[in-house]
Amino acid sequence: MRSVQWARGEMGNTLNSRKKQVDASPYASSLIEGHRDFGYSLETAIADIIDNSITANARHISIVVDTVSDAPALAIIDDGDGMTEPELIDAMRLGSKNPLHQRQSRDLGRFGLGLKSASFSQCRKLSVASVRDGTLTTATWDLDEIGRRNDWTLDLNEDVGGPPGLELPAEHGTVVIWEKLDRLSGGIVGDATKRSEYLNAALSKAEGHIRLVFHRFLSGTRPKLRITLNGRRLKPIDPLASGHSASQIGPEEVVPLPNGDVVIQCMTLPHHKMMTEAEWIEVGGPDGHLRSQGLYVYRGNRLIIAGGWLGLARQTELTKLCRVRIDIPNSMDALWKIDVKKASAQLPPAIGSRLRRIIEGFLGTSRRTYQRRGQRLVDPERHPLWSRVSQDGKIIFRPNLEHPAFTGFASELPEQFRAGFETCLQLLGSGLPIEALHADLLGNAEALEEDEADERQIREMVNAVGGALLDAGVAKDRMKDVLRAHDFFRKSWIMAEAVIDQYIEDFDELRTTESAQRR
Repeated sequence: MRSVQWARGEMGNTLNSRKKQVDASPYASSLIEGHRDFGYSLETAIADIIDNSITANARHISIVVDTVSDAPALAIIDDGDGMTEPELIDAMRLGSKNPLHQRQSRDLGRFGLGLKSASFSQCRKLSVASVRDGTLTTATWDLDEIGRRNDWTLDLNEDVGGPPGLELPAEHGTVVIWEKLDRLSGGIVGDATKRSEYLNAALSKAEGHIRLVFHRFLSGTRPKLRITLNGRRLKPIDPLASGHSASQIGPEEVVPLPNGDVVIQCMTLPHHKMMTEAEWIEVGGPDGHLRSQGLYVYRGNRLIIAGGWLGLARQTELTKLCRVRIDIPNSMDALWKIDVKKASAQLPPAIGSRLRRIIEGFLGTSRRTYQRRGQRLVDPERHPLWSRVSQDGKIIFRPNLEHPAFTGFASELPEQFRAGFETCLQLLGSGLPIEALHADLLGNAEALEEDEADERQIREMVNAVGGALLDAGVAKDRMKDVLRAHDFFRKSWIMAEAVIDQYIEDFDELRTTESAQRR
C-alpha cells in the first residue's frame, strides 16, 4: 500500500501540470441507435406520443396509419398548443427535460426522451410538424442520415411525408410522423399483403392498450379527450367497471407523503352473471380476469400499472374480481421509479406496509364472500344435491344421499335394488372429473355451466324438495325464496316459479280437502 501512495505522491505534480478537459460527447450514430432499444412496443410507443399531446392541452388526437402502400407510414395529429421553432428544437433534443425538475400536475412526461425513443423504437425516420399561431415549423431526425454524418445536426423546415392525404393543423397543433417503419413492419419484405396483416394485428393490440391506458380521459358524456384511429373513435375500457351498478366500491383512503398524497380505493367487479359477455371479456382484458386482478396505478389520470399485486398478494381464483385503484402525482416519479416508457413502476417502501394492510383486509372480505357462496352447499335448508366434505385437509364432493329426490326414488324401488342405487350415486361422486374441472376453472371459469333442467325434472325436484321443506317446518310463504336460492332452480327460474306456484296451490287444495274430511 505504501508503494502505491508513494507513486501517487511522486506523480502528483506531473498529473496536475497535465490537467485539462476534453470533449467526450457520445457518437451520434451509436447513441441514437441505442435509443431504439428501451423496450417499447407499438402500443407503449403510441401512448408516449399521446402523453405529449395531452400535456400540450390537446382535445382531439387522430392516429392515421397507411398499412397498404410500399412505404407504410404512421401519423399522430393533435390540436394542442403547438410549438415555436425554439420549442420544437428543444423537444427534438434527446433528454430535453430533467426528471428531477418540478412539472405541472397535468404534465405526463418524465425524462424528455419519450418522443424520440418511442418513435425510434418503431421507425428510422421521425418528423414533427408543429403549428403555433398559424406558423408552421418542421424538424426531422433520419437515423440513416445521422449514421452517415455522425453528428447531431437536426433538419429543419423540410417538407414532411406521412400517410397519403395527411393534413397539417391550420392554427395550432402538432403532427408526429413515423416513416421507414422497419420494426413495425415485422421485417416482412416483398409481401405487401402479409406485411399489411402484421401491421393491422399490431394496431388492433395497440388500440386496446390506448382505450385502457387513457380511459379516464375518454370517459363521460363530455370527455376531456377524443382519440380516433383511421377515423374511428376509440371508446374507453374501464378495468375497474366503476360505472357498473353492481360494482362494489369502497371508500377512498388518502396517504399523505412528503411529495404529495397517494389515494387508495378498493373495488370489487360484478360477478360475470351480472355483466354481458362483451363487458366481461373487455374488463378482463386479453389476459383474463385471473391475471388482471390487483393494483391499478394512475399517474395524472393516466394508467401506469394494470393489474398484479407487486408482491403484496397472490393471484387466486377467489380474488380475481379484486381491484385496488391507486392515484399518485407526477411529483412521486422517482419514489415509484417510473420507467421511461411509463409502463412499469416499483412499490416504494414508504407506502408498502400501509398498502399491504389495506390489501389483506380487502382480500379477506373477498374470500369470505366466495366462502359464503360455497357454504350454501352444506345448508340443510337448501337440500343440496352435492355434499362438501372436509377430510384430512382435502375437500371432497359427494352426492347427497339424503336428498329428498334420491330418498324418495329409493323408497319406491324394491328392497333388492336400493343398495345398488346407492352404489351408483357413490360411483358418480368418485368419478367426478376433478383434474378437468380444475383446468377449465383456471382457463375460463365463466364458461362452465350446469345443464338446464326441463319442466319434468323441475316438477319432480319441486315435489321432492317442497315436501321436505314443509315437513322441516319451512313456512309456505318462504318456500319460493328458499328454492330460488337453489342453483338447480335459479337457472330456469321462470319455468320453476310457475311449477312452484302450482305446487303450493295444489298443496293448499289438498290441505283444505283433508280438513273438510276430518270435520
